[in-house]
Amino acid sequence: MPAFAQAPDPCGELSQLKVCIHGGTVIGYDMARLRNPQPAMRDASIAPASFNDPSREVGKEIYMSVALSAQDISRALTRISHEILEKNQGSSNIVLLGIPTRGAHLAARISGIIKDIEGVEVPTGTLDITLFRDDLRMRPPRAIMPTNIPTSGIEDRDVVLIDDVLYSGRTIRSALDALGEIGRPRTVQLAALVDRGHRELPIKADFVGKNLPTSKSQSVKVLLAEIDGRDEVSIEEEAQ
Repeated sequence: MPAFAQAPDPCGELSQLKVCIHGGTVIGYDMARLRNPQPAMRDASIAPASFNDPSREVGKEIYMSVALSAQDISRALTRISHEILEKNQGSSNIVLLGIPTRGAHLAARISGIIKDIEGVEVPTGTLDITLFRDDLRMRPPRAIMPTNIPTSGIEDRDVVLIDDVLYSGRTIRSALDALGEIGRPRTVQLAALVDRGHRELPIKADFVGKNLPTSKSQSVKVLLAEIDGRDEVSIEEEAQ
């Protein structure tokens, strides 16, 4: 097999990835693959990575940088799981509730990690907050996701809400309102994979995978294998 020829790095030593949007599709080089090519790609030219995003304005350029790799996410969730167990002195009274969509998948992963550690199943469910949002009239309509509360309920339990990104705090405020319609837990705790700051309400996470300082002009994109085919957290910003 011919030796792999290192592809030129179009971004030099920069950690950011410049991409261009054409016809509603974001196109750019996957820098992780350029630096760590897969075996199947050794004799082929590095193809541009692309994903459809019709919400983006055609002709706009954005800058992307990877904040968390798949391994980073795995380590963060393992650490969060251990911290949840430590704070609650075990798993006997814990209930995990993920906020759809990605929070639900994160809750399922944390539940699996805790089972590996403790050897017991932790009651795990989902909590949809769509109808409790205070900005419902200002946002595009979204399909209502199911709320699945474990049969053990939440009364006098230590409920851990799980979401992918903590930003303004309004999603969590809505989750607390939704939770109040269901029951009265002993405590409510919050776990977030990413805390990007810019809080508008006095809400703080108990467990954080990564504190990620950002500007309001930036967006944080969380990709999970269950939905997106791979695990990754990236920061995006439109070029000025």
